[in-house]
Amino acid sequence: MLIAVVIVAAAMLIKQKDMTWRQSLLKTLYPLIMLKGKLFGNKNEIKMNSGNVVPATSFYALRAIQSNGDTLHFSTLKGKKVLIVNTASDCGFTGQYEELETLHRQYGNQLVILGFPANDFKEQEKKSDAEISSFCKINYGVSFPLMQKSGVVNGPAQHPVYQWLSHAGSNGWNDQAPVWNFSKYLVDEQGVLLAFYTQMVSPMDPAIAGLLK
Repeated sequence: MLIAVVIVAAAMLIKQKDMTWRQSLLKTLYPLIMLKGKLFGNKNEIKMNSGNVVPATSFYALRAIQSNGDTLHFSTLKGKKVLIVNTASDCGFTGQYEELETLHRQYGNQLVILGFPANDFKEQEKKSDAEISSFCKINYGVSFPLMQKSGVVNGPAQHPVYQWLSHAGSNGWNDQAPVWNFSKYLVDEQGVLLAFYTQMVSPMDPAIAGLLK
């Protein structure tokens, strides 16, 4: 049955003007990629701050350079929830850009979404910062902030924001670095890391959306 659905989806595929064939195919197949989680749940793909542990160092001391060259000081994010996502243009989960934009538009007054493009997983983000921004805007209508491309996995090239997100000595409880493109971290209005979600958890999943209300 699944094979038949894939064949039908592929047959219906029309290459989009500003995408490669691979990108167009992945965008078409994205709902199928996420089907397992919808059918069987994503409990094992989520880590929660169940003890309400506060960070050892302040989230609001962080900063990042946006794709347009401006510096985003995280101190300006106080009073809003923040969803941080490592992104890529050539990934099976790139379709989550559209869902992230939906969240951005729906909860814009109380939620800040920050995209951190990274080439850490199978080199699925080779574009320049300008190309990434253009791709996201044209194909997914992205209007939430994108940072300059950087490293997100543990190591010397890891961005300071991800050093904070993936080291319990900083955030208070979580040592989980991104496991693939479109891993997500949710921080509350006081700068406390609430949860980590793998790429298998849709941005529209109740496990995320339910914490935004």
